[in-house]
Amino acid sequence: MSSAFRPTPASLPPQNAGLMLRQPNGLPANFQPLNPLQFILRAAEVYPDKLALVHPDVKYPVSYSFAVWCQRIQNLAYALIQAGIKPGDRVAVIAPNSPLIADAHHGVLAAQAVPCPINTRLKPSEVAYILEHSGSSIILVDHEYVHLLPPNLKVRVIVSNDTGRPGDPYEDFLSSGRAFSQERGWAGLEYTTDENAPATLCYTSGTTGRPKGVVTTLRGSYLAAVANAYESKIHLESTYLWILPMFHAAGWTFPWANVFAFATQITLRTVDYSLIWKHFLNSAVTHYCGAPTVQIGIVNDPAAKRLPRPISAIIAGAAPTASLIASLEEIGIQPIHRDGRHQLHLSAGRLQVYLQYGPFTRNFTQPSWASLSAQERSKFMARQGHPFATAQDARVVYPPEDGSDTLVDVPRDGKTVGEIVTRGNIVMKEYFRDPEATAKAFRGGSFNTGDLAVWHPDGAVAVVDRSKDIIISGGENASSLAIEQELASHPCVLEVSVVARNHVKWGERPHAFVILRPKSIAKWKGRHEDFEKDLKAHAKGRLPGFACPEWVQVVDELPKTSTGKILKVDLRKIVAKL
Repeated sequence: MSSAFRPTPASLPPQNAGLMLRQPNGLPANFQPLNPLQFILRAAEVYPDKLALVHPDVKYPVSYSFAVWCQRIQNLAYALIQAGIKPGDRVAVIAPNSPLIADAHHGVLAAQAVPCPINTRLKPSEVAYILEHSGSSIILVDHEYVHLLPPNLKVRVIVSNDTGRPGDPYEDFLSSGRAFSQERGWAGLEYTTDENAPATLCYTSGTTGRPKGVVTTLRGSYLAAVANAYESKIHLESTYLWILPMFHAAGWTFPWANVFAFATQITLRTVDYSLIWKHFLNSAVTHYCGAPTVQIGIVNDPAAKRLPRPISAIIAGAAPTASLIASLEEIGIQPIHRDGRHQLHLSAGRLQVYLQYGPFTRNFTQPSWASLSAQERSKFMARQGHPFATAQDARVVYPPEDGSDTLVDVPRDGKTVGEIVTRGNIVMKEYFRDPEATAKAFRGGSFNTGDLAVWHPDGAVAVVDRSKDIIISGGENASSLAIEQELASHPCVLEVSVVARNHVKWGERPHAFVILRPKSIAKWKGRHEDFEKDLKAHAKGRLPGFACPEWVQVVDELPKTSTGKILKVDLRKIVAKL
């Protein structure tokens, strides 16, 4: 961090600044509506000089204490109000992990508006649709992503050059907000009385159909953030590295969880493994979040080595393989496996419905696992586990019969497959402007995730597959996830995805797409048929015959969504032509 950096004059709070919003009249003394905005005010009050936000790996590095950051957030709120933003208006944010999007998660709420973070990896046509559907009244955009904006916009656009210096359009916008406030401070901003008012509007990318917007609430965001901080053991001495994009399901509520815990946050604009390892080794990082595909990149980076101190990795977004969990543990990364169901992802014939707040279950380590080998223990850890703090029970139910909304639990035998449903504080409120999809998602009075799972006798839930990913071979149901778990244990497999391929005799058989580990590429060069035989032999000792892959195809890469999920729909298109 450059010692030459000084926050803009408008970012410096006045002495003895008040850190309390104007309280509405009529609230009972024993009730305060929950709102994650409370966290930054509390942090600035308790630890004003503690390092809050660091943005180091850019041309113009910046760093902010809680007191300075809190003032900048206040400035943003006033600037939005001056720009005509009213309670309930949507504010679009198109930015990588940077101070801009970190500010927005708090400052937009302070203006009683709704942040709408947009994936920076979308196509311009998708961005245009989201801007139109959300009805966003203003757009905050990073300078590298202005090209995503449609022409002839009728709403105001504020560009950030990501400098933190005077003359940057975003910094000038914040300064105008400070001037507009006339030093009324936080007391000039009113506290939202309705804790069930929208907190975020997050859209997800899809390969077919239109993206859907998921509405979360202030109450749900507050409770999910507290739970994430508690379950992840994030605290005052923690340093969180931003690898997960903050635009993805509002960063699984960690933009608020870290502030609640008084942790320091380091932002990375891109998933750069050399930078990640630089911070792992030199920046006292204690926590980060990432999908399994990101974890695979971390453990296989050339810089990867045993860490001098343990780091906790919150893994969600897809089920990690037991092999991946074991690989993380070997270098000192402690996996905290969660299941999030955090967004709706549509892709040709495949529906993934998630809760949007981020994780709501956690795999709780049991004392009895201590005597197990790393491989045996990792298989238990790969389960999705039990609901954590502030979440309600996750159930596994039989699919409702046609026309029925009655949900019936499957036996807790670890074998019977059903669908995960849940309800409670950290379930999304609704799909924005889509009552039909909302009603379908909440049939039976619970949120239907679309994930197939088994329920173990100890109450732990273990996902076996998406409903569309089950392979039906000779009348037997084979879980593509279970097959992937076993194939990933082969020492030469870096990443694997399995889909159904038509078979004359059996109807369907598994087709495995495999990326080899870098160290194994030379070994199997020109001998992919031999590798196929070797992997099949490995599978036969671990899987029933109908679940063993009939075909193995070595590839250089796997098609993925902008947030790292493997696009099995694209793989199905490939096998359909074979």
